[in-house]
Amino acid sequence: MPNAHDYGALLQVILSGYSLPHDGYHGVYHWARVWENGLRVAESQGGDAEVVRLFALFHDARRVNEHLDPDHGLRGGDLAHALRGSLVHLDDTRFELLYEACRLHTDGHTTGDATLLACWDADRLDLGRVGITPRAELLCTDAARGLIPWAQARATADARVHEVLGLWGRS
Repeated sequence: MPNAHDYGALLQVILSGYSLPHDGYHGVYHWARVWENGLRVAESQGGDAEVVRLFALFHDARRVNEHLDPDHGLRGGDLAHALRGSLVHLDDTRFELLYEACRLHTDGHTTGDATLLACWDADRLDLGRVGITPRAELLCTDAARGLIPWAQARATADARVHEVLGLWGRS
């Protein structure tokens, strides 16, 4: 498959500039759960699975703290932009979706393109890691609403998604 993404290489570059603990609230285990959450939502909603995968890696990739960090999504999108053509291979339309998904993921939007909605729901479904149960009315899709109990159990247990971690070279 031409231009397939090398997730292990992407993760290495992301982590080389990641200033927080890799296993922290917004780190690698969270990203892996967001990946899996997002693929489940995208499959039922018709979202772009590759954009969802990349969102999982980039959306929190440039946080500077575990608390309030209003520009972290923009910085994550900017990192994806900096890697475009070398490690990120999306056409303009799909890249714009990735960038907007990262930039806007904490703004509370609940309507829009199916890919954006899958990305935003994927992240919100993992709120249990910080003691918050996702509220159905704040999710974008019925698919995500149906996943709340499953996702909440995984998030509160800080579940390791070994299939995803293995793709990234981190079993």
